[in-house]
Amino acid sequence: MSIPARTAELTAVRRFRIVESSIPDPAPGEVQVRVAAVGVCGSDLHSYSEGAVGDSPCVYPMVLGHEPAGVIVKTGAGVSGWSPGDRAALEPALYCYHCEFCRSGHHNVCANLRFMSNPEAPGFFREYLNLPARNLLALSESVSLELGTLVEPLAVALHSMQFVALERGETAAVYGVGPIGLLTLIALKTAGAARVWAIDPVPHRLELARCAGADALIDPRSVDPAHQILADTGNRGVDVAIDCGGKHDSINQCIHSTRRAGRVVVTAIPSEVRVPIEFSPLRRKEVALYNVRRSNHESPAALALLAGRPDLFAPLITHTRPLDQISPAFSLLENYADGVGKLLITFPM
Repeated sequence: MSIPARTAELTAVRRFRIVESSIPDPAPGEVQVRVAAVGVCGSDLHSYSEGAVGDSPCVYPMVLGHEPAGVIVKTGAGVSGWSPGDRAALEPALYCYHCEFCRSGHHNVCANLRFMSNPEAPGFFREYLNLPARNLLALSESVSLELGTLVEPLAVALHSMQFVALERGETAAVYGVGPIGLLTLIALKTAGAARVWAIDPVPHRLELARCAGADALIDPRSVDPAHQILADTGNRGVDVAIDCGGKHDSINQCIHSTRRAGRVVVTAIPSEVRVPIEFSPLRRKEVALYNVRRSNHESPAALALLAGRPDLFAPLITHTRPLDQISPAFSLLENYADGVGKLLITFPM
């Protein structure tokens, strides 16, 4: 039996509409989920304000949202271990599991990947949906549905740590401390970083970074971040710099901030398809440059970290808005207004 469900569709740049559609019963191997909350990601903002994510244009209408948590309503045939009322974080990546890259453990670059919130696979800004049972992770009692929305972005931050390759006592700089930058900062401090610089032009984001454990705050509107970091480190630079902003020459700032034989990790998605790289300092210092493609089986570790320290992560969620206020919610985020950190679109249960 199908049920009606409201969905927010992006129909043009900066334009949403709320529509109603019918959701059929879950197929074998699927569960039907009532979505409770969905975090808004930076890539959602790219789609909303730019009509593309890098070189991937939006195809309208489309449904965004890939940081969800919800409650099971029904289970399809063959599903075990799940019951109506169970709470879960919902994984947005649909892998083929049989291509060369899935078989070698690189599921995040699956040759046939469908990622829910892209044109070919609707995302989670909708009340109900059916999802493969293997795309659910049970939430422990210490993790609320709201905190459950952080599983996906925290998994991305933890995946970036593979390339950060931090040794206890090393130093780091995080360029851009929006939600993914804040989660990266927490991951760095948890891994034993001795000192972390947080760089952002938005004052309330710097304050959130301070609360999340940043040791030094830099506003790039008043000082050159790379110059400041070099001054702070006796002209050595940090061991690793992570670009979580993807704006205003931040990759090159990371290169200049990093010591010889250090690492630069790019987690952000720049708006530009072609990004100029200052190759000479990169070459001269033999800095390793890595980029991050979502996550790759780090969600259980993210969930465990959330369950162990919910008090550390809860302050990052500063705003919630119901589905019918999705347009002003995105506008608030685009303009960095009202002290917004992480904003969730919510569906009252």
